[in-house]
Amino acid sequence: MDDFLVIDHVSKSFGPQRAVDDVSLSVRQGEAFSLLGPSGCGKTTLLRMIAGFERPDRGRILVAGQDITALPPEQRPVNTVFQNYALFPHMSVWENVAFGLRMSRRPREEIRSGVDRMLDLVRLSEHARKRPAQLSGGQRQRVAIARALVKRPQVLLLDEPLAALDLKLRQHMQMELNTIHEQVGTTFIYVTHDQGEAMSLSSRIAVLNSGRLEQVDAPASLYENPRSSFVASFIGDANFFTGVAQEFQHEGYLRVLIEGLGSPLVQSNGAVSANQPLRLMVRPEKISLTLARPSSGDRVNAFRGIVEDIAYFGSHTRYRIRAGEHSILAQLQRSRLSGGEIDPARGAEVWMSFHPDEGRVVRLEDAA
Repeated sequence: MDDFLVIDHVSKSFGPQRAVDDVSLSVRQGEAFSLLGPSGCGKTTLLRMIAGFERPDRGRILVAGQDITALPPEQRPVNTVFQNYALFPHMSVWENVAFGLRMSRRPREEIRSGVDRMLDLVRLSEHARKRPAQLSGGQRQRVAIARALVKRPQVLLLDEPLAALDLKLRQHMQMELNTIHEQVGTTFIYVTHDQGEAMSLSSRIAVLNSGRLEQVDAPASLYENPRSSFVASFIGDANFFTGVAQEFQHEGYLRVLIEGLGSPLVQSNGAVSANQPLRLMVRPEKISLTLARPSSGDRVNAFRGIVEDIAYFGSHTRYRIRAGEHSILAQLQRSRLSGGEIDPARGAEVWMSFHPDEGRVVRLEDAA
């Protein structure tokens, strides 16, 4: 079902502050979906409205065709895993997972089998009698997920689920969450400000900015084809160049006049007209570095510059390069250095180049 969870023109204000501004989107049944954006973008308010902890000022929220906008949280087919997990410290793992079923007065055998099934799913059966304080951060998170899933909600909301974990544990739990989602098939909606987390956990992502929906797309599409400067800069790193659409060429290509860099050739994307101000976006890893100017037959855009700064990250190296008034970021994988590219020192003069297909045009009025 393509429109399993529907957010229909939802708005929410707190005093004069518009937290969510006319947002519409739909989530598919069984999908892993993320609400992504910086602090204050409205993602948590939107999650709270789906959960029933806040009421929208306008708009509707539907699950499987049922309008749940006015329903209290306990009557919604939705459950939430909170950022701090909200486990009962005086209860065992087993009792924490059983709590919701007991409050619903489910039969004893249903409670026992349901809790045992969930603990087996999250691989915590051997820790069933422990208290939360005796568990690691990742184990406590899995208890919270088991407790939320044991009542078989149609939608599971996860509020910044990995924020309290260290880097290694976050990476491990990303794989754990993907496995749990595949096994239960429940619709998962993550709320996060972490771009890498959203991209690794989700089949689609909604990017929010100042209460408005910027773009909904698959992770690769958001990264490779952002529709605005905000999305381009929030999802990964990007170089931006302000210029003017100069000359359209065959096969949908366009020359952009950029002061100090000439007229690089890029795909027009059908989004601009002649003489229109715009921005050109190029990802750092799309830029190659060489000592000699690349052959013009390669149809590459090339600029000369001076290496100002170098940062080594193990698998890749980042270079900050000055070309006139432009400060350009290039990123080279270590494996690419054997293919003819160079590993320049600070102060070296280099040629930067990128293929026309690897630049993206963004309208100037969309610029961040």
